[in-house]
Amino acid sequence: MTETNVQENGQHMLPDESLGRRLIHVCGSAFPALYVLPFVAWRHVVILLVVATAVAALLELLRLQVGLDLFLFEFLRDYETDSPAAYLLFMSSATAVAVVFDPQTAIPAILMLTLADPIAGVASVDELRRVKRPKALVTMFLTCALLTLPFAHDRPLAIVFGGLGAMLADGVKPTVGGIVLDDDLTIAPAGAVGIWIGLRLSGIAV
Repeated sequence: MTETNVQENGQHMLPDESLGRRLIHVCGSAFPALYVLPFVAWRHVVILLVVATAVAALLELLRLQVGLDLFLFEFLRDYETDSPAAYLLFMSSATAVAVVFDPQTAIPAILMLTLADPIAGVASVDELRRVKRPKALVTMFLTCALLTLPFAHDRPLAIVFGGLGAMLADGVKPTVGGIVLDDDLTIAPAGAVGIWIGLRLSGIAV
């Protein structure tokens, strides 16, 4: 999540920390953006994502096991101190979507994570809630729908289902085994599944 000045574990996050996390999200858009280059095939994007995720996993292993300290870690939340950080979840979910789905589905789903999530975070009230307020939910849905539009402009079900999937992943925090699932892990897969279902129902073989 990307709320500003949210009280977590008895401490307040600084605005610049929240801005830093949003910028990291936005930078993730560079991966699917490479696909517009004429000499880049989708498999190249997938390979790059896999390598980047492996590097992120190694950094997290070194941080948690041997105390590696990098400037990137300044943006971690308090509860990430002793657990895998959100950027690893972010990379893992984007990579999984890129591996499983084709570009028509994967690219807008990844952009939902890299662009729509920080935009919806700006619209969120500075508080932690199991279900976000309507303004944040609507902002997330509309942003995700707009991101999907260029890839499925003639298939409204894909636009709607993709937006709904990502909106629910961002706005509703399910708990599995007492652990709240981070939306960095769920937004891209939920959006991709929604788009895929919408395309299927529209009669397109993906």
